[in-house]
Parts: sequence; C-alpha cells; structure tokens
Amino acid sequence: MMKFKKSFIMFILSLSLIFTSCTLPGIGADANEDIVIASGSNTERLILGEIDRQMIEHYTDLKVSMIPNLSSSILNHIAMLKGDVNISAGMYTGTSLTGELGMDPIKDPDKALGVVQDEYYKRWNRLWYPSYGFENTYAFMVTKDFAEKNDVKKVSDLEKVKDKIKVGVDTAWISRKGDGYEAFKDIYGFKFKEIYPMQIGLVYTALASGEMDVVLGYSTDGKIASYDLVLLEDDKKLFPPYDCSLVATEDIINKYPEVNSILSKLSGKIDTKTMQELNRRADEDLVEPPVVAKEFLEKNNYFEDDNSSKDFDIKERIGKYE
Repeated sequence: MMKFKKSFIMFILSLSLIFTSCTLPGIGADANEDIVIASGSNTERLILGEIDRQMIEHYTDLKVSMIPNLSSSILNHIAMLKGDVNISAGMYTGTSLTGELGMDPIKDPDKALGVVQDEYYKRWNRLWYPSYGFENTYAFMVTKDFAEKNDVKKVSDLEKVKDKIKVGVDTAWISRKGDGYEAFKDIYGFKFKEIYPMQIGLVYTALASGEMDVVLGYSTDGKIASYDLVLLEDDKKLFPPYDCSLVATEDIINKYPEVNSILSKLSGKIDTKTMQELNRRADEDLVEPPVVAKEFLEKNNYFEDDNSSKDFDIKERIGKYE
C-alpha cells in the first residue's frame, strides 16, 4: 500500500510538472479578472460555483470569472498549482483524501475533514473551508411507502427484508474495493437475495416505478427530491465521508481578506435536502445554474448585509488530527 501511495504521489507530481508549461483545456482567464473560480462540470458544482461567484460580486467590486469544465479534483488541483484558479467551488473530503493526497480513506467525517484541511494547508497553502453542510456519497434509498410499511430507517434495517426485496445498484459498485458489495457483506453481515446491477442514472426511476424496492444512488441527486425518496442511514459507516467544501488559495485570501468573510457565510448552510432540491431545479426543471444559485441566495437573504457569520480561520484547525 505504501509503495502504491508513493507511486501515486510521484504520478501527481509528474502531472504537475507537465502542466506547468501547458494550459489546461478551457483555461484562459482574462488578465483583468481578480478571482477565478473552478466550478467543475457537473450540475452540483456548477451551482456551487455560481453561489460563490454571486456572493463575491454582490459584496465587492471584484471581477470574478468561472471555469466550468475541470471535471475532476486532480484537474482542479493542477489548475490551482499553476495559479490559473484561485477558488475551487466543490471539493469532497473522500475524493481528495484518496486522490491528490494519496492517503487511505477515513470513515470519521470530522477526522477526514481535519486531515484534509491540515494536508492542503501544509502542502499547498490552501484553505479547505468547513463543509457547506452536505455530502455527496453513495446512499441506499427507498420510497416513503416502503419505509413506513417495513419500518426501515437505516441500512441495517434491510436485513429483516433481505430475502424478499429487489435491490438495484450501480454496476461499478458490485466490484468496487473498500466500499463495494463485498465490503457491504462484511460490514453489515448479510447479503441480498436479488441484486440488479444497472446504470446509476436509472436507479431512481426504477425505484419510483416499483420495479425495485431498494436502490443505491448518489445522496444529492435531484431525482431524490423529484420522487420524494427516503435516504437510509449508513449506520455501520460502509461509505467514507464525502463532505463538500470550497477551497481557496491562501494568496487570494491574503490579497482580498474580505472574500474570507463572504465565503464563511456559506459554511454549514446547505444541507442534503437543499442540495437535492437545487440539483432537481437544474436537472429536472431545466433552470440554468446561475438562476438556481440566485434563487437560493435571494430566498435565504444572502444579499442582505446583516447576514453575519464567524470568519474561517485555518489556524484553528491545523494539527487537530495529527
């Protein structure tokens, strides 16, 4: 495992060197722009990027641009190393722990956040903010009717119905190491009689239509809100935490300290149900992410000057989990 980690880290460093003299696709920020935000390429991160941008532009005269097509945390990392990006709008603890940091998964969410905050600051002088208030991870889910009829609230409750339910799961999860089906059987101590691998985008409709009784999907998918599905608590912690935060370079916060106060207003303010609804608004109602972001900020009075919060101070977090 240690040999793999060293090889992985060397691979990342090699990539960084390769891209130092190259421009990543889609990056070409105007020299007049004060801040560049990477928002990723999926709906969730596009919305979060717009929320960050609109907050900064509302409270300051800074010019902010968006880079919407950096699809992975590794590409975000490289863009920040090159200085092409100052803020990454949506980064996930579990992804970055095993990705650019090359570390083992950590099941405790507070410790995972603390370790990522430590390592990001010590290695690259980046501020990994507290979570927005939600995580986007694998989650077992059922309909409200099924939950009520079978008194199911957490994953371990499924053991009593394991032999009479159809379970639809992401095809990749079956053979996934660490938190796949084999790990599920070890941790929860039972297996399902009927399990159906399928594309993850199809599981929500299969559940809502009654084709499946239980499915495994992503916890913030907009279809969860559309179909009013119920997430089951992962009570034995099969899945590592994937809490979502924004990340900023220390340089940009030192240059524009008022931005820290603005971004701190968002910590802990977007819970799972809210993110599901924002994703649903974009994916199902086909509302553009900038409009979805503006609606959220207006509804929650973020454009009011008295929306106060405690400024984030990375020094309060460093070393907590050493």
